[in-house]
Amino acid sequence: MNRKPEVLFVCIHNAGRSQMAAALLQHHGLGRVEVRSAGSAPADQVNPAAAQALAEWGLDITAEVPKKLTTEAVEASDVVITMGCGDTCPVFPGKRYLDWELQDPAGQGVEAVRPIRDDIDRRVRGLLAELLDQPA
Repeated sequence: MNRKPEVLFVCIHNAGRSQMAAALLQHHGLGRVEVRSAGSAPADQVNPAAAQALAEWGLDITAEVPKKLTTEAVEASDVVITMGCGDTCPVFPGKRYLDWELQDPAGQGVEAVRPIRDDIDRRVRGLLAELLDQPA
């Protein structure tokens, strides 16, 4: 693959899980992967507990704004990772879809969000290794 792989993380509110996943993939990917995130029903702001959990690792998502899922975002992506958006995520032929079953951090404190962050981090590292290990 001569161009950067493009990954889209999708959850309902684009405030917690997908924002954490995008930040972690950007961090670990070191510019080798194009990353975006979106939600089927975006919240007004990023989940403060998710932001706090990432801040503990030196990552700042407080300036991020939840974005509405668009057809264009899906079409531009090589891999679409859904996190509980149910039937609201569009499905396009030729796209690779992964569904990550993760607890929703909405309404939870940072203590409950840390294990979700850790699970997302493990999955992101595995995805990154897979994406970058493909022959050119």
